[in-house]
Amino acid sequence: MPKIPKGRRVGQAAVNAVRSLLEAHDHIVEEISGQNDFGEDFFVTFTDDGHVTNDVIKIQVKGGASYRRGNGYAVRVDRHRDTWADGNIPVYCVVFDPDTKGLHWANATRQLRRSGPLNPPRRIGVSPTAVLNDATMASFVAHARRYVGRYRGRQAVLTYLGEMSGVEFDPADHVLHFVNGYDEDLIFWKRPGDALATLLLSAHGWDPYHVTLGSLMSSEIEIPEDLRDSLDLDLATAEELELSRSEIMWVTSCFLSTEQADAGPEDGLVDPAECEGCPSCTGEEPEEHANIEADLLHGYVLDRVLDRIEAEPDVVRRSILAMHEGGELEPEIVAELGPLEIDRRVVREVNRLSRATVKTVDDITPDAFRLAILYLIDRIYVGGPSLPLDEQIRIVWRIPVPLPNTAEQKGC
Repeated sequence: MPKIPKGRRVGQAAVNAVRSLLEAHDHIVEEISGQNDFGEDFFVTFTDDGHVTNDVIKIQVKGGASYRRGNGYAVRVDRHRDTWADGNIPVYCVVFDPDTKGLHWANATRQLRRSGPLNPPRRIGVSPTAVLNDATMASFVAHARRYVGRYRGRQAVLTYLGEMSGVEFDPADHVLHFVNGYDEDLIFWKRPGDALATLLLSAHGWDPYHVTLGSLMSSEIEIPEDLRDSLDLDLATAEELELSRSEIMWVTSCFLSTEQADAGPEDGLVDPAECEGCPSCTGEEPEEHANIEADLLHGYVLDRVLDRIEAEPDVVRRSILAMHEGGELEPEIVAELGPLEIDRRVVREVNRLSRATVKTVDDITPDAFRLAILYLIDRIYVGGPSLPLDEQIRIVWRIPVPLPNTAEQKGC
């Protein structure tokens, strides 16, 4: 007699678990016929307080132990790359772990678009932290609806430019786009009220360059020798960026138009923007903000991470457990964890991190450094540049540093 394969049973259990969970929260699930396997199992239309919304996603469901990878799970992209990345409806992957009976999710469309067409991933990474259950359903739905909403109105333009350049733009930011005669893209990005802007150029691999109106013109103006030291040498010039005359004129017009947009209705001035969450701006008087070099920041953070590992060799393992078993993480962090945790080489590099293996930032791959920070650190605050480095950079650990033993403090 024919025997039903075990994999089919697990796969059906996965589909049933996802459908049951979504319908228990009153979301509308429409199953896609198994005869039309285009890489999705469901259309899901979200509801809000009993009302049907216009927010729809597709879900690809997978079930089985074979989907475990590294510290998480992975779903093969195969021939679905174009439809998952470029379709009108975003696709999410949900993995069912038959041992834990848990469901875990990842935004496949987001991962594919962020990697770009030149280096598409073979698998979608799914973090074990991205749990989908009754307790996390609200945050999952909020994330999915917010992502769907990114493709409406002006936000659709910001999303397109952001995914093209690898930058997350705030809806309040000034973001302008230009295509030169060689089909090269330039993006002007400035936060409201700032004199400093960032240029992102496809011809330069989308590396960010900080510019001001003055720095753009300095390549055409002879600067006296005694004034050179006073210039901020980190600012890029038009000559260094190889900008043409038309490109310089465009960037200049961007500065002028955004300054007009920022101007107040009465006197053309705006109040200083309020800083959210910056510990150096808690007083009544506005305080300076840091302009710390990335290399200095990364080197300092890496030193503190290595100090912590040297003092507590099991801190990485405990931090991972705390992250996976603790409260909800921001969906953006969960989405970032997925691609990192399925790479065994990255996970192994983090697990072996020590002063014996790493001396400087150059000794650790960017992916391993990022995963170590996500595991160990909850957030990093940067204060004013006049403060000592230990006070300028404040690290909030995922697991607090243990207090010294009281007897040791007393010299007992």
